[in-house]
Amino acid sequence: MRRLFAGVLIASACILASGPARAAESPSYIAFAEGKYLTALDLAQKEAEAGSKEAYTLMGEIHAEGLGVPQDYAKAADAYAKGADLGDPNAQFSLGLLVASGRGVRKDLTIAGDLFERAAKAGNAAAQYNVALLYLHGRGRPADEIKAAEWMQKAATHGSPQAQYDLGAFYQFGRGVPIDKQKAAEWTGRAADAGLPAAQVEYGVMLFNGRGVEKDEKRAATLFRQAAENGNPVAQNRLARLYANGVVFEGDAIQAAKWHLIARQAGVSDFTLDIMLSRLAPEQRVEAERLVDGWEAGRLTDDASDGQAAVDTQPAGQQAPSRP
Repeated sequence: MRRLFAGVLIASACILASGPARAAESPSYIAFAEGKYLTALDLAQKEAEAGSKEAYTLMGEIHAEGLGVPQDYAKAADAYAKGADLGDPNAQFSLGLLVASGRGVRKDLTIAGDLFERAAKAGNAAAQYNVALLYLHGRGRPADEIKAAEWMQKAATHGSPQAQYDLGAFYQFGRGVPIDKQKAAEWTGRAADAGLPAAQVEYGVMLFNGRGVEKDEKRAATLFRQAAENGNPVAQNRLARLYANGVVFEGDAIQAAKWHLIARQAGVSDFTLDIMLSRLAPEQRVEAERLVDGWEAGRLTDDASDGQAAVDTQPAGQQAPSRP
């Protein structure tokens, strides 16, 4: 099966890395966690004047996200720069993101790489992942697959699911490391265990075929289902095939049709399943479509709930500042 290999934009989809939660020691972070952003900004300014590098990072986050104030990347960059100069890895990483994308400052991947490396050497997994991508793609750093693999290993070891998934691809295809199917499966499995849908699909295929890992069709089917429920269209297609062919699950034409229709709507075609769909009795087709509608309605409800509960979460490429 084809997989995307480390195809993540540096400034828009890196791995989130949170620092230690010590909010009780900082009034500004307590206010931030409670959604009192103006109060948090005021307190952070006072804490910054007293020498807190983390306070500058929090100020940068508030300005970058427009939390209680107009979004202002220039002010965010200024605050992050002060925190970065004082040695806060989160500020270095966040400033690197702005520099990599040219938001509030001049775009410069070399400088962004310098900032990422400073944060990476301090153990920031998101920064380590971005440094790996810079070396892999030769952007802001000379192309060097060996160094890319070294940094990807660091990020993966520090618990980044995306880095674990991509490190699995390094071992699968021999990019910067020797080809090793067992290590490819091991790291892909770690990413799957962390809940990364693409990794669940990939590891499911490995389990199903016994590639680099002992064959286990039941576990593979479980991973396909988890990824399918999370909206991965490839997993939805795999799940439809299992139901259609009565593999692992008892054969169920309606469930097969349901998942095939969902996957097809997302752009995954399957001629064999199209034929199966065309042979359904009218009442079976109606039931399958009813299940599709129910699944989609449930997804909309879940998304709305997630949005309500995640008012203070950061978009991809940003990270919650560590609590001082």
